[in-house]
Amino acid sequence: MPSVTEMSAPPAGYRLVGEDVAVPDAAVLSTQESGEADPAARLFAKWGLVVRAGRVVDLRVAPGWEGRARVGWGAATTPAATATVHACAPEGGHAQWLAFVGGTWVARAACVPVIVTSNGRDDRVDLGIGVACDKTTP
Repeated sequence: MPSVTEMSAPPAGYRLVGEDVAVPDAAVLSTQESGEADPAARLFAKWGLVVRAGRVVDLRVAPGWEGRARVGWGAATTPAATATVHACAPEGGHAQWLAFVGGTWVARAACVPVIVTSNGRDDRVDLGIGVACDKTTP
């Protein structure tokens, strides 16, 4: 899947997850009706995923969320419980980060736990899809 833009660092308003991925740091990502037939993908929150150039990362909804949420990036993406993003090093090798269009689908607004795997390491990030995440929940 091709990236939509190249950059030297993750943009303002993004936070690192592990060493190779950046996600929006907004408390709530707004949703809209998706038009998808899958009940777990009724609402969609569009956001760009930023990945370190030259990395392959896997993102998946946390165990127990497979029936309630989906993720995906790329122009013709199909919402799924897992997604793999290949951030190929750009020609000339100047950009250090690449951005991909996509987002998260949910059955209803929720704080969605997503597991990001890169370089053999798993990191969890909670995304407020239509509602804020409760910071007191572990």
